[in-house]
Amino acid sequence: MKERVRIFRFTVIGTLNVLITVVVIWLMMDVFSYDYIPTNITAYVIAQSNNFVWSKYWIFPTKSQKNNIWKQILFFWLAFALAYGAQFLFLITLVEVGDINEYLAQFLGLFIYGAMNFIINKNVTFR
Repeated sequence: MKERVRIFRFTVIGTLNVLITVVVIWLMMDVFSYDYIPTNITAYVIAQSNNFVWSKYWIFPTKSQKNNIWKQILFFWLAFALAYGAQFLFLITLVEVGDINEYLAQFLGLFIYGAMNFIINKNVTFR
């Protein structure tokens, strides 16, 4: 698959995941009055679960049937942990140190997360 096709597919699924994340954040913060930290964690875990299936079969499909799905799941969640950790530190820094609006900080963190998630999954999880 050409890299531009892979990036396009990643962008499509990334957009879907952003929508999932935004809806969960909105529901938890505005409707149920949760704090931004548990909201952020919940939203990313839900979106990431959706992301695995799309990544395995559409964004990073492999021709080899020898792929160990449990190994891919492990690496996928490790990639998530690294990308999420960077995003979370960015979020906390913006909100607590930079006094940035919680919603804007959540939005900006999506870019940190997306870039790291793509790079790690492309080069490690689904190589």
